[in-house]
Amino acid sequence: MAHTAVTSDAFLYDRSGHRYGLADPRWRGEDGSALTMSALPGITADRIVTSERSLWRYQAVIPADARHRVSLGEGCTPMVPVDWAGRRVHFKLEWFNPTSSFKDRGVSVMVSHLRGRGAEYVLEDSSGNGGSAVAAYCAAAGIRAKILVPALTSAAKILQARAYGAQIELITGTRDEVAHEAIRQSARITYASHNWHPFFLQGVKTVAYEMWEDLGFRAPDNVVVVAGAGSNVLGCDIAFGELLAAGQIAHRPRLFVGQPEHWATIADTVNGLDPADRGPRVRTIAEGAAIAAPVRLPEVVEAIRRSGGAAVAVSESAIRAAARRLASRGLYAEATSCVAAAALDHFITEGTIGVGETTVVVLTGAGTKSTETMAEIFAGCRA
Repeated sequence: MAHTAVTSDAFLYDRSGHRYGLADPRWRGEDGSALTMSALPGITADRIVTSERSLWRYQAVIPADARHRVSLGEGCTPMVPVDWAGRRVHFKLEWFNPTSSFKDRGVSVMVSHLRGRGAEYVLEDSSGNGGSAVAAYCAAAGIRAKILVPALTSAAKILQARAYGAQIELITGTRDEVAHEAIRQSARITYASHNWHPFFLQGVKTVAYEMWEDLGFRAPDNVVVVAGAGSNVLGCDIAFGELLAAGQIAHRPRLFVGQPEHWATIADTVNGLDPADRGPRVRTIAEGAAIAAPVRLPEVVEAIRRSGGAAVAVSESAIRAAARRLASRGLYAEATSCVAAAALDHFITEGTIGVGETTVVVLTGAGTKSTETMAEIFAGCRA
């Protein structure tokens, strides 16, 4: 049996309803909005390539030509059950991906697509993990990469991207200002933005397929994630939607989202608040989630609401406490990941997540990715 994605009827579309072919080199629509891929057929258990130890085991729902595959063994990350507040919570450890973050999932599929389109030089803007992933997969593909990075990004993350051979340009200003500069430069370099590119989400969605497979081909009741741009929210929404349409699950999991309190545009919008009321942006230890204007904000909000989920802004002190609590259980997660655990605490405390429910928390990156921040969090702790 050939395990290939069915893409003959698939297309991309923008918010205005304009349609584009999958081979179209554009990265956003004529209306300036982000592109979304039309729904793909869901997968059944018998179509999983069980001999494949990477996310490409789900090739049947990945819209990229396997002949151009760029893979470093991403996916198939552990899902560890932990006793948390009297509940059995599963933590999905995304730092087992090759560059130690979940971004490898989306970048593998995105770079595979771009390689198939003949790309030789690409541009990415990133607070760290996305840039490291693009640099790594471009190195594997033989594609030149330029990464625009906020000047205050963790030195370890910048070093990692440099090590892969990427050209690094440090940009003074916020994460959003870096994105604006990338859009300006995209006029002359192929833009491989993990926030904008629709094929990135097609890789991220495989985290949900793994949850489904690891839980005995059942959907969890709840999935808790941190959101900056919201790609994990959208990836889960896409995958569980495909599985629901294919009759493989009985319901969508509720999607619960945490954001740093001064960068909570998604949470505020979900909760009917005006993000501008929070005043000036304040630097957060969860640097990977410091995005003021997510390019797919309406889609992320809709996905949360469609699932019956919720979103919350969490304080810096709650993020620090979550980091320490995770570490006390052997889980050394970077501060951005810890926002999800802080959100879990909130939703447990308010009674939204019940004792008998199956809950998965996605920990997106390792503490080793941001050593300076982790040193600050654990300063004064007993040796």
